[in-house]
Amino acid sequence: MRRSYDRLVGDGTLSEGEVFGRIGEEGFARLVRAFYAQVPGDDILGTMYPRDDLAGAEQRLRDFLVYRFGGPQRYLDLRGHPRLGMRHRPFRLDQRARDRWVALMDRALDAAALPADAEAVLRAFLRETATFLINQRPAP
Repeated sequence: MRRSYDRLVGDGTLSEGEVFGRIGEEGFARLVRAFYAQVPGDDILGTMYPRDDLAGAEQRLRDFLVYRFGGPQRYLDLRGHPRLGMRHRPFRLDQRARDRWVALMDRALDAAALPADAEAVLRAFLRETATFLINQRPAP
């Protein structure tokens, strides 16, 4: 399903809106599960996630990614517009936190063993989004 934000990434063989059709719910579930398995023990990210709501955080990220990449719109039905900047504003997200989030997500992408074209699209989006969400900059 093509959406207004859909774009071609990498060599242009797979658009963002086609990723869900390529990996399905199970691919997103593997990715997000592999990411959140690393979070509790991480010295930077672990403190940002409430231990009693890791399952909820996992579900929200999975639903968001499924929606964003062409799948069912559960995320919108349950939470409304993503408003990623607003939802992440309460957290101190600096370059160090961004880099750690990307490192854990890169490991999760490797562990999820997704098709290379889908992985490339996801990796590009996740890195760009992590950079966008930085809300703490060093003083000039």
